[in-house]
Amino acid sequence: MTDHVTIERPQSHPGVQVIRFNRPEKKNAITKAMYAKMTNALTVAGSDPEVRVTAFLGTDGCFSAGNDMADFMAFAMGGSMGQEVIEFLRALATASKPVVSGVDGLAIGIGTTIHLHCDLTLASARSVFKTPFVDLALVPEAASSLLVPRLMGHQRAFALLAAGQPMTAPEALDAGLIWKIVAPEVVEDETLSLATSLAKKPPEALRIARNLIRGDRSDVLARIDEEAGHFASQLKSAEARAAFEAFMRR
Repeated sequence: MTDHVTIERPQSHPGVQVIRFNRPEKKNAITKAMYAKMTNALTVAGSDPEVRVTAFLGTDGCFSAGNDMADFMAFAMGGSMGQEVIEFLRALATASKPVVSGVDGLAIGIGTTIHLHCDLTLASARSVFKTPFVDLALVPEAASSLLVPRLMGHQRAFALLAAGQPMTAPEALDAGLIWKIVAPEVVEDETLSLATSLAKKPPEALRIARNLIRGDRSDVLARIDEEAGHFASQLKSAEARAAFEAFMRR
């Protein structure tokens, strides 16, 4: 259901588009339909002068538990994975306007790697970042295998992406994954306030500054595609099917 992710333009925060995960009963796990809706929102924002900043938010105590496991199981059993995930990642990586995020609680899988493509991320002290890709017999995605080692070095990148070790909010701050830690009850307000302050800045100067800071994205897009090939192969593997079945039996 597409209402599992909502797109808002709050009047109290002009120039800001909010993409909100709204599936708390499933810990905001992301389905193909949700990815498609987010891709469309990012695409629209790129050409709409009334949108100057996009903000990602979750729900109380949970940003996102990552990809919906039912979609993974369906693909592993012979179904079609579709292009929704890759199209979203490419749209996010090439977003032409600033993207910020606010995290409270769980941030698993793409719930963690999405912030690699955000310009500023706020998180509550109770937030936990984890990417259990290898535990599910999968591989890193969202160009995380390229961006995380650049950001935090080999040791912490390996711990996060390969060993599946959780990262606390203070550890994420120290590693450069997030910008600031705030109280859980103000994550949303602080994130929207931050987005609004960016929306008020001269847009062309901000665009140029952001592009200079981010640099060329061709290597990021190439890594997204490379990871996706390995990811799809692993999804079809016997070890992944066994890992999914064990997960679903929990």
